[in-house]
Amino acid sequence: MPDATDTPVIEIRDLHKSYGPLEVLKGVDLVAPRGHVVSLIGSSGSGKSTLLRCCNLLEDSQQGEIRFEGEAVRWKGEGLHRHPADREQVTRIRTNLSMVFQQFNLWSHMTILQNVMEAPVTVLKRDPKEVEVKAREYLAKVGIGDKADAWPAQLSGGQQQRAAIARALCMEPRALLFDEPTSALDPELEQEVVKVIKALADEGRTMLLVTHDMKLAADCSDHVIFLHKGRIEEQGAPADLFGNPQSERLRGFLSATAG
Repeated sequence: MPDATDTPVIEIRDLHKSYGPLEVLKGVDLVAPRGHVVSLIGSSGSGKSTLLRCCNLLEDSQQGEIRFEGEAVRWKGEGLHRHPADREQVTRIRTNLSMVFQQFNLWSHMTILQNVMEAPVTVLKRDPKEVEVKAREYLAKVGIGDKADAWPAQLSGGQQQRAAIARALCMEPRALLFDEPTSALDPELEQEVVKVIKALADEGRTMLLVTHDMKLAADCSDHVIFLHKGRIEEQGAPADLFGNPQSERLRGFLSATAG
């Protein structure tokens, strides 16, 4: 029997995703081993965020296999009519893959502490007192422990994004999925969030990271995937991809994003 720790948290094979006649993903493979950070880079429209949303089953894909910790997602129907067959399976997988979005998506009528506690209490049915202890720990971990009783509108963008990361952590997921977590922030606020993401990577958390920040991808990734028009153009260790890109498209992309 293979060791369970050797089973990738997320494994995708030959994934295709279309919006009507527009094919956005054209047969993509991805493996996120336990404790690894996999970054997805590429131009706008390359399919990065769509791939991330397919991983989390927020989007239905039309072809290909998605496995979570070795368990294959079950489907019914074909092509544009393909949907997950088991809603309980979808819910279980989603609760173990916490997503951090570009926009912070905090509830404006709840305090920061209430935002972080909401999903573990209502979705996972955990004890509120235990969740509060954990929530305060995670807020302290991302550097905003003193903002627990504040409202989202009272926080800067960087603080709100760190609250969103604490909210994702409070679900105690198997993997964290980041969709352009710094692109809505000013440069000085961006660095607050980058610091948190790097610290999480150093802890050995499993993460999928869609980012426009090449330095972040280079510094914290174990593996980088460069997507171009729905296909993987090049992939490998960050030192190879950024230090010695093989494809003309990747060289052009890195040149355009430098500076």
